Amino acid sequence: MQIGTTGRREIDKILLRPRHDCDNAPKRGGGRVTQDRTCALVVIGNEILSGKVRDSNAYFAARELRALGVTLRRIVVVADELDAIAQEVSACANVFDVVLTSGGVGPTHDDVTMAGVAQAFGRRLERHPELEDRIRRRAEGQPLPASLRMAEVPQGAVLNTGGEIGFPTVQVENVFVLPGIPQLFEAKLRALGPRLAAAPYFLRAIYLNVGESPIASHLDDCLRRFPALMLGSYPTMGDAPYRVKLTLESKDRAMLAAAFDYLVELLPAEAIIRTEGP
Repeated sequence: MQIGTTGRREIDKILLRPRHDCDNAPKRGGGRVTQDRTCALVVIGNEILSGKVRDSNAYFAARELRALGVTLRRIVVVADELDAIAQEVSACANVFDVVLTSGGVGPTHDDVTMAGVAQAFGRRLERHPELEDRIRRRAEGQPLPASLRMAEVPQGAVLNTGGEIGFPTVQVENVFVLPGIPQLFEAKLRALGPRLAAAPYFLRAIYLNVGESPIASHLDDCLRRFPALMLGSYPTMGDAPYRVKLTLESKDRAMLAAAFDYLVELLPAEAIIRTEGP
């Protein structure tokens, strides 16, 4: 289970301002990134909900965002339904600093994510000239009508390029619309990384040869002393070389070091197998 929470910070207007070069995102305050940034991921697709396809984008996003210092606070899966997408995107955009969507951006009848995002912001869909030009050039001037649907984006949307992506990522306010194909999703999220980055998380780990019950009071004591600490306790089963892994996380490196030392002193020395972290 996860113990502890982090507070939400207001959106950094400058860092999230639409740009055409994700590799040179502006940073606040003399080159420093914002301290914290929250994010929601909206995964879209009947194939996920029906079990026809195993979603890997949520797992990748969670790891990638954590490495960027971004706090992923919500992951939700919705069907390929216009109203459901619009409702979830609108709700998340009003609560979190950044919203990522995954899936539903192709040329077929069930690709309604762009329309859902447009509805979430009360905008209409319009054909973006740059996207249309890219599609026409790729099709040597004679694209299928279905292909041109991929040039229709919410009014006022901007395009983000950068990294190794060949097709720009559409952004509407604080919402970034990504494809569901894992290889494309991963490439686009990596390209957006410099734009989204916040102050990094620091992590320490403790591996124990005892279960959770004997150490529960020590964890409570540590959190009373360091209430801002993110403290996780993860038991294992089977043939694992340890019984419980404790993780301590914070963006305050000095506080993390103090909390780590304090908890190590509380825990029985004979229960500690090893520790990890700087």
